[in-house]
Amino acid sequence: MLNNQVTFRRVAAGTLLVVAPLLQAVAVVVDPGTWGDDREAVSYGDNPALAQTESALYHWSWLLMAVAAVGLVHLTRRKATRLGHVAGAATVVGYISASGLLMSDPVEWWLGRHYPPEQAQKILDEMLNLPGVIFGFQMPWMFFAILGLPLLTAAVWRTGFVGWWVPLLVFVGYVAAFPIPYGPVTVLFWILPVIALGWTGIKVLRMGDEAWAAYYPSRERAAVSPVSESSPR
Repeated sequence: MLNNQVTFRRVAAGTLLVVAPLLQAVAVVVDPGTWGDDREAVSYGDNPALAQTESALYHWSWLLMAVAAVGLVHLTRRKATRLGHVAGAATVVGYISASGLLMSDPVEWWLGRHYPPEQAQKILDEMLNLPGVIFGFQMPWMFFAILGLPLLTAAVWRTGFVGWWVPLLVFVGYVAAFPIPYGPVTVLFWILPVIALGWTGIKVLRMGDEAWAAYYPSRERAAVSPVSESSPR
């Protein structure tokens, strides 16, 4: 598979569309802050092992989602191309930036173990409200991920590859859930993109190399066709 660019990119894109949102859904389930005290300095201290597991799951979910977005952009080569490029670039930048924010989790856990909750939160706020943190990691980059992925799936819907319900579930799961306080209800919302993106990923895995390569321009298709037919050297 590593010798065949069509197979590798198709399988990678399909697999990550299943895995990335699933990891995020698992992360919110194991997160002590979902079920416990809404002050993470407290809830993280109650179960530091789960807190570290949750941070790692979010980290890999968001990094892999950035890579999966590149696969979705491939599906917009023939239609909704401009929307696919803009939304795809925003999604990649947004998820990579969001992943960087997770380094505050162990800091908050450490502060919660050494200071009262109110003081720990005050110290963390002073750290995260620095201009370099706000404009380097938070604003507006994190919103690129929240808004970019629904727009990207909408572009894929415009191509006819998926139904209208796919971007709708992604929008409801990630955008509509944003104003709602983080907690048990978040679990229900974040299951919706798992269904939509997972179904899309399975469809990519089942479409076959020929259908995937059909999205390439004719010149590129001619270049990759002999690769799939020849034996590895």
